[in-house]
Amino acid sequence: MRFSVHVYNFTIPGEPQSLAPTLAETARRAEQAGADAVTLMDHYFQMETVGKSEDPMLEGYTALGYLAGVTERVKLGLLVTGVTYRHPGLLAKIATTLDVLSGGRAILGLGAAWYEREHHGLGVPYPDMKERFERLEETLQIIHQMWSDDDGAYEGKHYQLAETICHPAPIQEPHPPILLGGMGEKKTLRFVAEYGDACNLFPAGTDVIKHKLEVLDQHCADVGRDPADILRTLQSPGDAVKDPEKFLEDVAAYAELGIQSVSVSPHGPDPVGWVSEFAEKTAPRLQEI
Repeated sequence: MRFSVHVYNFTIPGEPQSLAPTLAETARRAEQAGADAVTLMDHYFQMETVGKSEDPMLEGYTALGYLAGVTERVKLGLLVTGVTYRHPGLLAKIATTLDVLSGGRAILGLGAAWYEREHHGLGVPYPDMKERFERLEETLQIIHQMWSDDDGAYEGKHYQLAETICHPAPIQEPHPPILLGGMGEKKTLRFVAEYGDACNLFPAGTDVIKHKLEVLDQHCADVGRDPADILRTLQSPGDAVKDPEKFLEDVAAYAELGIQSVSVSPHGPDPVGWVSEFAEKTAPRLQEI
């Protein structure tokens, strides 16, 4: 089983001065532990399920650019980029820049966005769910076009681009992997099959995940895609340090269904210590699954 480390909590003693060195050391420890990737959130306010909206939060792509300079191997991405926050043409340029300057290590995670409070708080338009998914599909189409040899126009319902120039091109070929977060059967999993390279699912239980993967396989069949082309990733089913036995048991059950990578998250105000403990007592056993 492969794994990535996802950092979502920036309430760290001594912040803001402590944030840069702590984040850098967390990423380096994750890399040393064998992580495939380090990911961050794409939020501007902290999620209220984690803490207070006023808690510290870093802008995602700026932070990933910083991590590109202090790591060597891990891929870097947001889990996941909210489609409402950046114009798709500019998003393609941002992700391309990360890929070029990191030496080909960018992941483009995408989702339909959901955090209404931060949209309203910062003056970002927040369309209804139907429109957000329409914009997500158009964004996927635009990004694929910008990461191709086609520099021509794009004409969609929500976005119109006169030119889709994107030079330099990404280092990764044919392009950085596109990961879609969410489990919606009619749209999200269809978008994975049609446009994506990876899915990210929630640990909703083995029966639910089995069904979702079957739906994904059917969407792949409908569009003529080999299901083996899709990396199947899962958010952590528990605290891999506090209760490693239960975590490993749950991950093994998901692996039987075809999950290939799990995203683990440091808990508490000491992410460096958490990742170090994970590396010592859980990561070696996880990689054996």
